[in-house]
Amino acid sequence: MKRTAGRATTGGMSDQEAQDASELLNQSPDGWAKANGLRIVSATRDEVVAELTLAPKHLQAYGIVHGGMHCAIIETVASIGAALDAIAYGKNVVGLENHTSFLRAVREGTLRAVARPLTRGRRTQVWEANVHDDAGRVVASGRVRLLVLDPEAPLGEKAPAVKAEG
Repeated sequence: MKRTAGRATTGGMSDQEAQDASELLNQSPDGWAKANGLRIVSATRDEVVAELTLAPKHLQAYGIVHGGMHCAIIETVASIGAALDAIAYGKNVVGLENHTSFLRAVREGTLRAVARPLTRGRRTQVWEANVHDDAGRVVASGRVRLLVLDPEAPLGEKAPAVKAEG
């Protein structure tokens, strides 16, 4: 595998690296996604798709999806994709910024998020994600910028709990 102009090329990618990681991700016993019911539909280095069936805990006082839910869904799908790319190089990623726009209010149904990379460099990645309602309309859109780190890089004065395999 090699990088060309900041993009990962898939020419030398092994079957394991190209594999959909959704089943493994959905087996996680804890974490934000599990606690909020976010189900990963598919997850590769090039695209992550997730769904969330709305419940009262996802709504704010006016009965619509809380903006923080949209932000968290977008950050989660972008982070998963970036991590799958970084792991292929023995690296980890952490979020640097999340810019999410709320475009349409949603009260019920299932949200579907799709994230794809805009750029994947040696030090940072930028991913774009859209959240759709049951009718396929975009209800939130965001960009997440992530920092690519060496596995031993300290986070909050400690080494990260999750180690990249390489």
